[in-house]
Amino acid sequence: MKPRDISIHATGALAAAPWYARLMLASLLVLDVAACGDTATLPVSAGIGPQPILPAPHRTLIPTVKFARAIGWPSGATPTAAPGLAVSAYATGLDHPRWLHVLPNGDVLVAESDAPSSPEEDRGITDWIEERVMKAIGETPSADRITLLRGIGANGVAQTRSVFLRGLHSPFGMALVGSDLYVANTDAIVRFPYASGETQITAPGVKIFDLPAASGGHWTRDLIASRDGSRLYVTVGSKSNVGESGMKNEVGRAAVHEIDLATGHSRLFASGLRNPNGLAWEPHSGALWVAVNERDELGSDLVPDYMTSVRDGGFYGWPYSYYGQHVDERVQPERPDLVATAIVPDYALGAHTASLGLAFYEADALPRKYGGGAFIGQHGSWNRNPRSGYKVIFVPFADGRPAGLPEDVLTDFLNADGQAFGRPVGVVVDRTGALLVADDVGNVVWRVTRSTPMK
Repeated sequence: MKPRDISIHATGALAAAPWYARLMLASLLVLDVAACGDTATLPVSAGIGPQPILPAPHRTLIPTVKFARAIGWPSGATPTAAPGLAVSAYATGLDHPRWLHVLPNGDVLVAESDAPSSPEEDRGITDWIEERVMKAIGETPSADRITLLRGIGANGVAQTRSVFLRGLHSPFGMALVGSDLYVANTDAIVRFPYASGETQITAPGVKIFDLPAASGGHWTRDLIASRDGSRLYVTVGSKSNVGESGMKNEVGRAAVHEIDLATGHSRLFASGLRNPNGLAWEPHSGALWVAVNERDELGSDLVPDYMTSVRDGGFYGWPYSYYGQHVDERVQPERPDLVATAIVPDYALGAHTASLGLAFYEADALPRKYGGGAFIGQHGSWNRNPRSGYKVIFVPFADGRPAGLPEDVLTDFLNADGQAFGRPVGVVVDRTGALLVADDVGNVVWRVTRSTPMK
């Protein structure tokens, strides 16, 4: 979630200033400051579950800015795993590992990626300020590659590592259908030929579908294939926080698209999803689920990020309303016709937690209680005081629905001073049943296993 999303919706001379001027005022020395804006009056837990508490919006002239400065992991340090679990580094020294995909033979693909850079001729004070902020919180120039990790050594580390694909454009989601590997760059889905066991692809990719270019907005594009391999689903986040750049610039965004691989035809599968990321098939119902980042600047207690089943043709409110039919008065003109159709998400994940990764657990290598539930990677807040997220959580499911409060799986990504050792993003289950977590600030892929042998 980039500070470029911050929008201006107040009155007076300062409110008319560009967002970056207010942001710079709010964080003069960038980060690690109590900052301006507001302070949460509710615990994060109030914004979690099927019926989160939604207080009145609290808008401030200067945005709440409370980043976590990235410092990386001290030698030998790891996150703290929940009781019954153990965590170790599966791969270290990566370059902003963002997303993960497990191939049928057990190889793990890691998208090392970050936001695309702006063309030099378009660069200005906005970009200079943003670069300083992004560098401090761990954002880097995009490596634009996918790395392959293979095997598990006696120490739990990948036995081999190779550059699998290079020369991509802010890659993120990956999906294998037969002998075709699909990669979601920030501006297009590209197809590559794949043969099981190969450690590098050198053949050029074939573009099969154009995506709205990031151009300053949410840049990540997740990708998943239907169970029968006939269709692809791809996420595209919004360009803005709440449409302030004009809805003409949001065409095809804040949405999940469906692509028919046989015909090449595409359609809008669901919309009104501000920044959808982790796509996953729920194992009991077979429904498509997604993790979504909601809007900013309505206060530290609003709006909860969420995960939800994705209904064909469904509209989820953005930008006109949030969490169903709660109207966002900043968005003009209003669209009561659309708001009346807005679907209430299934499960809130806490305000500003930046919940990105989503994976359902269908294996049996971890303790039984994790069976059928969802792991979520929470990248961590910038627009909340105190901070939220910065951990991996688990939500139990029963009969295809969330069935209880979340449990912490990996914590202590922040130190006592609020600095970030790491930030969890993508989550996936490997072929052995272990949970893998991409940590794009720590530059690590963590591997979570059972702490005691199965009996």
